[in-house]
Amino acid sequence: MTATTAPTDASEQTAPQPGPESRAERIRRRLIPAAAAVLAGVLLYLSFAPRELWWLAPFAFAVLGFVLHGRRPKSGFGLGLLMGLGYFLPLLSWTGVDVGPLPWLALAVAETLFLGLTGLGIAFVSRLPVWPVWAGGVWIAGEAARARFPFEGFPWGKVAFSQPDGLFLPLAALGGTPLLGFAVVLCGFGLADVGRRLKADPRARDRALVTSAALTLTPVLAGAAALPLVSNKAEHGTATVAVIQGNVPRMGLDFNAQRRAVLDHHVKETLRLAAEVKAGKAKQPDLVLWPENSSDIDPYANPDAYAVIDKAAKAIKAPVSVGAVVTAKDGKPRNRQILWDPKTGPGATYDKRHLQPFGEYMPYRDFFRVFSSDVDRAGIFQPGTKPAVFDMAGTGIGPVTCYEAAFDSVVRDQVQEGAQILSVPSNNATFERSQMTYQQLAIDRVRAVEHGRAVLVPVTSGVSAVIRPDGSIAQRTGMFTAESLVADVPRRSSLTPATRLGVWPEVILVLVGAAGIGWVIARRRAEAAG
Repeated sequence: MTATTAPTDASEQTAPQPGPESRAERIRRRLIPAAAAVLAGVLLYLSFAPRELWWLAPFAFAVLGFVLHGRRPKSGFGLGLLMGLGYFLPLLSWTGVDVGPLPWLALAVAETLFLGLTGLGIAFVSRLPVWPVWAGGVWIAGEAARARFPFEGFPWGKVAFSQPDGLFLPLAALGGTPLLGFAVVLCGFGLADVGRRLKADPRARDRALVTSAALTLTPVLAGAAALPLVSNKAEHGTATVAVIQGNVPRMGLDFNAQRRAVLDHHVKETLRLAAEVKAGKAKQPDLVLWPENSSDIDPYANPDAYAVIDKAAKAIKAPVSVGAVVTAKDGKPRNRQILWDPKTGPGATYDKRHLQPFGEYMPYRDFFRVFSSDVDRAGIFQPGTKPAVFDMAGTGIGPVTCYEAAFDSVVRDQVQEGAQILSVPSNNATFERSQMTYQQLAIDRVRAVEHGRAVLVPVTSGVSAVIRPDGSIAQRTGMFTAESLVADVPRRSSLTPATRLGVWPEVILVLVGAAGIGWVIARRRAEAAG
């Protein structure tokens, strides 16, 4: 036994010892992909408004695709998380403007978990033939999930909303935000595959390189091919629309502590415009749009609020869509748009259907109160139940209240209900001078192209805007100023393919992602059985 046992020092001499270089290599192998994943998230964030850097989004996915290709699912999950942090932390920073960092960080982390699962799925399908197609479907599946869960979803930050300008935008008219987002992701992943193929053996790469290049260029060419779907043509003449931005007495969550002042600001700006119309300095509007929360005093229950709104409508001699907080018959508040006629007073209404969790209502209030007393500042609003289109001087106006613009189905419902023009009354005063208002304006621009409708954006404190059906901005205001916009806006009734197809483009793209995952599972089972 003694003769056959090697001495301890001999064993140590024959065992491989990790030197500084191998240790450094191990660190490099972990840190570089992690840093690249974070970089991908930051690049995607930078592609969003207020910057006009839409072209950064494909490069963000090129970096992500290069990092995730061939990884194990577990690594894909971790790298997806890192990308999500680089993306959502800066993108959603406006959510903590007046309530501190905790809600902002909680929301960013929750959304990041979806990106972790998406990264897992992308890594899982990354060894398939034409993997960018399957990976793009997985990405859209992840967006579809987070647009619906939890608390009815949070679609803010969908890739499509980074594209109010640029080559891919016309695809919104063909297949809505899912197809637009898929095109951006496919282009980026195709670019990643081109880079990967260029490093391969020249004898084996040429045919595959052609395929990868085709995957990169096809979304760009498809965007050009879809351009004829985008039109500013006035199919039924034009309507002269006035957008009123009355401003608020102060920024932040307590802006509405002076609720009467907010109402008076919008009445004052409407009266000022009426005086300009009377003096011949401004065109007589056919209809007038006020923002969300322009009257946080219930005009049904408060005669003084009723009187000043009615005064403004009579002075401007046009129907006014008034954003008001009202108490319904059940005793619960509603975020309501009221069609106010200068002769007959309040008439048709639209109640906001997709309410903002943790703002307009508080899910699991007792549970979340453990973490912050700010939960008691959230409202107890009740959602509306159906779409509604206002007949304003013969023009069909479809209200989509603020946060609702991020949800595909809500906007589509209003167009299918007969809206010739979309209105997105909003109140961004809570978020002060953050990038939130610009991100929302980008969403509104994408919706204009998606449905072929002009979009009017009256905001309490800015940025208010008139958006043409091609997504371009005809007029806009500054922030925290009292201004009016008067514009001739095309009335349109034709439906884009995206409006007609509804949810089907998203369903098909989700099935593409699911098919890729199913293919990998089936192939692995076959290999195990063989």
